[in-house]
Amino acid sequence: AWRLERPLITVACHEDLSSTDLVGRFLLEGEETVWHDGPLTTAVRNGAICYLDEIVEARKDTVVIIHPLTDHRRRLPIEKLGTIVDAPSDFMLVVSYNPGYQSILKDLKQSTRQRFVAVEFDYPPPEMEAEIVAREGGVDEGTARDLVLIGQKVRNLRGHGLEEGVSTRLLIYAAQLIALGIPPVDAAEVAMGGIEHEPAAEHELAEMPARRLARIEALDRRRADGDRLAGEIEHEHEDHERRDRPHDRRDLHRLVLIREHEDQRNAEQAE
Repeated sequence: AWRLERPLITVACHEDLSSTDLVGRFLLEGEETVWHDGPLTTAVRNGAICYLDEIVEARKDTVVIIHPLTDHRRRLPIEKLGTIVDAPSDFMLVVSYNPGYQSILKDLKQSTRQRFVAVEFDYPPPEMEAEIVAREGGVDEGTARDLVLIGQKVRNLRGHGLEEGVSTRLLIYAAQLIALGIPPVDAAEVAMGGIEHEPAAEHELAEMPARRLARIEALDRRRADGDRLAGEIEHEHEDHERRDRPHDRRDLHRLVLIREHEDQRNAEQAE
């Protein structure tokens, strides 16, 4: 859009997105109802580029509204106004989605897919990706190359227990954390350890080591509670020991797990 010097209108698609959200609706203003164009109608009227991000997340009855715009007709019917808006020659409609990990119910219909020219994007070459990570993440080239190398190794696990590899976005997030002073190992664990983390404000990122310490302390308390439960169970079964019946430590471990499961279930019910 910047190179073409054209306005860009972006819509983040989701399952609650309706055709009314795209086309427009009447709204009350004072004592009258006034029509307001939706983002798709606005793009058509102004010859802009309309970008529908993650289009497969929208309902299929919503996606159908773009069919007249994406074939030889190139027009947008607005039923509530009883009008048809013809798209100018410079109007463009762009959609995107990540194929491969959605369910079969969230895929682009053939009738919609055949209306577009498809362009498949893969990960950039290592040298280019390292340059992107260094520039966007604010780290030196050596750190960027190390992050890209980790990303490549993780991507090789796709199809071997890992559904999706590490994206360039996650590598940039890890670089941003490192640039803010987070230790590299902690930054990589948070950004690439299966956590889809959107970057927070700088002061929140600065507090991340403290939150990590709090998590470690919580784990220590949980271990202490486990030891306490083991002591209680041993006390409950001391009558077996009095009768010289040897106590099986494996049975004791199973009882501890059962007690922890019951406590967790009671806590979830209380919430």
